[in-house]
Amino acid sequence: MKNLSIEDPAEAIHVGSLIAAQGYIFPISDHVLTLKDDGTFYRFQAPYYWPSNCWEPENTDYAIYLCKRTMQNKARLELADYEAENLARLQRAFARKWEFIFMQAEHQARIDRKQDKTERKILDSQERAFWDVHRPVPGCVNTTEMDIRKCRRIRNPHKVKKVGRGLPLTSHHSGAAVCVWSVYGVVEEGQTSSPAHTPSRPARKTTKEDISFLNTQLDRHCMKMSKVAESLMSYTEQFLDHDPFVCPPEPSNPWISEDCSLWDLESSNELTQRRVKKWGFSLDETLRDPAGRDQFLKFLESEFSSENLRFWLAVQDLKRRPLQDVPGRAQEIWQEFLADGAPSAINLDSHSYERT
Repeated sequence: MKNLSIEDPAEAIHVGSLIAAQGYIFPISDHVLTLKDDGTFYRFQAPYYWPSNCWEPENTDYAIYLCKRTMQNKARLELADYEAENLARLQRAFARKWEFIFMQAEHQARIDRKQDKTERKILDSQERAFWDVHRPVPGCVNTTEMDIRKCRRIRNPHKVKKVGRGLPLTSHHSGAAVCVWSVYGVVEEGQTSSPAHTPSRPARKTTKEDISFLNTQLDRHCMKMSKVAESLMSYTEQFLDHDPFVCPPEPSNPWISEDCSLWDLESSNELTQRRVKKWGFSLDETLRDPAGRDQFLKFLESEFSSENLRFWLAVQDLKRRPLQDVPGRAQEIWQEFLADGAPSAINLDSHSYERT
């Protein structure tokens, strides 16, 4: 702090908390990575675990770490509630290779037992602090998912781009406006060519831009890469038996043979166990299959609500029509499903009906 010339204790604690949040220092008796001015003891993280090494640990590494913790009969190494939930979730996700994960954890636990007791305690605390950064306690910010450079680019979308190197400053008059070309881009006359001397913007304008930026960030839909990977794995496992490249179908795969019987079978109304099983995956799969769509329509007719599916099918057909046929087909759909006294009227709320 002496080199940073920080005299305010609150500012010093804030800077220290930023360093702790990145995992360079960590409290010995707590797992919340923040700096406190209450006599808490801190330890420097080993350079091996520094975030500057561009660590991107995978869920398998986290599963090995948690599994290893369960093998060590130490009160200080017991899993917290959120860690036990994460372990159960990972065990379900990696059920196929859990034996490999368990063997890796067992091997690491045997190596740890051979080390000196004091050294083992230090290594355990450093490893746990590493995972506190990359898999933080619920309620804490995951600093590894925040890219400061990207945030700055988003906050400055109108940043002046460099035009070229060594371009002379020349003025181009266009009416009353005068622009100057420089190595920093196009700037107005009266504005210095160096961005370091750009006049500060009014505080009111800056505040409005900050509010607009924060509202944009709130509307963004963010999803962790681990969640995306889990969803992709689940989808792949679900459709594994229906992939002709992985599981050879009967009849033969038309992609690698000249037999097109499989495609003819899928386009026909002949029902097979493999085909009906796929309907249970989702309603989209049922409606995508012509036979499944017909069976679903028969069911809705028995429930006196087939107009809903017929309206949906008519709209899907409208999307594929040529542009010149759209007005006429839209009028037909209106007369059949939406107009007053329509023969197959569907239920619409008042707001949607007013919009149509």
